[in-house]
Amino acid sequence: MSGIRGFDLSRQVAGLELLFDVGLSLTSERDHDRLIEKILIAAKRFCRADGGTIYLATEDDHLEFAIMRNDSMSTALGGTTGRPLDQIPRVPLKDAVTGEPNERNIAAYAANTKRSVNIEDAYEVESFDFSGTKEFDRRNGYRSQSFLTIPMLNNSGRLIGVLQLINAQDPDTGEIVAFDNHLQHIVEALASQAAVALDNQQLLAAQRQLMESFIQLIAEAIDAKSPYTGGHCERVPIITEMITQAVCQADSGPFADFDLTAEQWYELRIAAWLHDCGKITTPVHVMDKSTKLEGIRDGIDMIRARFEALKRETELEHLRRGGADDDPELASALVELDDDLAFLERSNVGGEFLAEEHKQRIRAIAGRSWRCGDSRQPLLSDEETALLCISRGTLSEDERLVINGHMVQTVRMLERLPFPQDLKRVPEYAGGHHETMDGQGYPKGIYAGDMSIPARIMAIADIFEALTAADRPYKQGKSLSETMTIMGRMKENNHLDPELFDFFVHSGVYRQYADRYMDPNLVDEVNEKALLEIRPKGFELPPEQDRAERWKDFLPDYRKLLRSTLVNPVAK
Repeated sequence: MSGIRGFDLSRQVAGLELLFDVGLSLTSERDHDRLIEKILIAAKRFCRADGGTIYLATEDDHLEFAIMRNDSMSTALGGTTGRPLDQIPRVPLKDAVTGEPNERNIAAYAANTKRSVNIEDAYEVESFDFSGTKEFDRRNGYRSQSFLTIPMLNNSGRLIGVLQLINAQDPDTGEIVAFDNHLQHIVEALASQAAVALDNQQLLAAQRQLMESFIQLIAEAIDAKSPYTGGHCERVPIITEMITQAVCQADSGPFADFDLTAEQWYELRIAAWLHDCGKITTPVHVMDKSTKLEGIRDGIDMIRARFEALKRETELEHLRRGGADDDPELASALVELDDDLAFLERSNVGGEFLAEEHKQRIRAIAGRSWRCGDSRQPLLSDEETALLCISRGTLSEDERLVINGHMVQTVRMLERLPFPQDLKRVPEYAGGHHETMDGQGYPKGIYAGDMSIPARIMAIADIFEALTAADRPYKQGKSLSETMTIMGRMKENNHLDPELFDFFVHSGVYRQYADRYMDPNLVDEVNEKALLEIRPKGFELPPEQDRAERWKDFLPDYRKLLRSTLVNPVAK
């Protein structure tokens, strides 16, 4: 018998047992680098090979090095070493000029013919080009003698890669010998199992890539619909990951035991990208509403026209009474009208707070009239008055309900998707960033204490980004100190998890993000001590069963309310 001497039944049984154990290991391994490492190490053990390489097939008909090991040379590249093999040239499967199969390279030959090649001594073979191997040996004082090269094919016969072993060693003497034919069959079975495992992993990776591309497509669709939300969809995942990473690294405090597996990290990333997917259904005229009077067009233009008409009317009335053009009384009346219009223009721009005296002045202006044809009309309609008196932002209550409805749509969309087990919490993570500690949030009115830590982290990320964003139509980006002050009030009013907000502050994550992504002119000093000293207001927490029933009943009612209050901009 050629090759390894003394091959007996016990060794064959041991080899089959090892094959069985490795097969089980391959089916459970999900990390790509560890998988190819396990394959190569197992193959080397079977054949007592000094070295080995795994090539992976590429879509452009090449073999590229994935991992290399050589014991006597203490060489370890690829796999889990973190040392890449990108300096080693790829092996073409076809001639670049003729397009014919490459049959001079032994790995390419095995890949093209889908047959194993067992060579006893490369220095005595002329059918393959081993000139590169011999040059390598000369430079390193090594002798690459026996080769076993096996194509790795999946269940349908498609090439996944090539497994190549070098220099089989006699178990008794350590002498370099040919690869044993019996062991070759076992390694071929291993290569087949490995190909299936790699193929499955590649399929899973392709599915993940498809899903991630689909998610990106949704974000791009929202961006195309409104340039004011696409940036938000991109930035919230960044802040979410920064906070979560810091929480995972905490070694003391309330989050000392919190950590995420690789699968849970992926779940959180998917949720962060999808957290506002429901905005794809939100009417553009509401989502992009930059002023209180904006609909199809900004209603302030109509009010300006009325003021101009009223000014001409005032001038004509003054002249009919015999007044002069330069009369101070006329000038004062016109200045008053200009001042009122300027005030309405300022009020039309949304802010954080509109004082009650300003609302009273708006109502007083609305009480004036102007001549329209043969009749007199109010200077401001009831609807315009109500819109200009909006206390915060630019949205009316009906419009705010429409905007809030994006969370209903997000939850509905995500709960209908058949997420696999390791992504089951995506709807919860993505759908909870507008819930509050005291159950007054939306869309489900969940008490934040009943939500997971990642979902509560996403709420902080969402608010922080929204406040600091400089690309919204209805406001300028706030400074860092203003943002943190507002979030401090939200902590006090039970809108945010106080422990997570305090961690956000003392960990410095907010400043790390600001230094990297905010306008430097808006990055100022923050009074961290004052923020950490804020104490949330107390509230009564209902029993657990009552809270669970609240989740169940809230969403259908909210959907019904949303449908009954949608605004038709054309009808307006």
